[in-house]
Amino acid sequence: MTVPEPRTAPAVLLPEPRTAPDTVPPTTPPAPRPCTLVVCRGCCCGDPVKHPGTDHVGQLARLRAAADASGGRFAVRTSDCLGPCGQANIVVVQPSRTGRAHGGRPAWVGFALDDASLDDILTWAEAGGPGLADPPDALTLQLVDPRQV
Repeated sequence: MTVPEPRTAPAVLLPEPRTAPDTVPPTTPPAPRPCTLVVCRGCCCGDPVKHPGTDHVGQLARLRAAADASGGRFAVRTSDCLGPCGQANIVVVQPSRTGRAHGGRPAWVGFALDDASLDDILTWAEAGGPGLADPPDALTLQLVDPRQV
């Protein structure tokens, strides 16, 4: 009597493991993220009726011109209402990627209504912002905690 051969499943061809070609560039590090000034232009900030003595358009133009001249050290963008509206105009100074790595956190500046406030905000941003430089002394009096209002 002959013993039948055991049945085997058909061979499954697995794809060859993929190897990276020699032409793949090395992983590029993330692009540097500069210190960013987020300028509130919501319900109260930038409102000429609420703050008629402030040149809101001129302020934003000045911040943008300074960012353009900074060579990428800091950037400016606008946002809808950031709150706290009772302390308008609000500018949030966000740390750069490096500043964040050194412990910097976003800083909320309230009552940014005059040239002196803008001077201090720009000085801080040009120095690196949160995590890399301390804010000018006068600006520390304008820092607000949005959770407390």
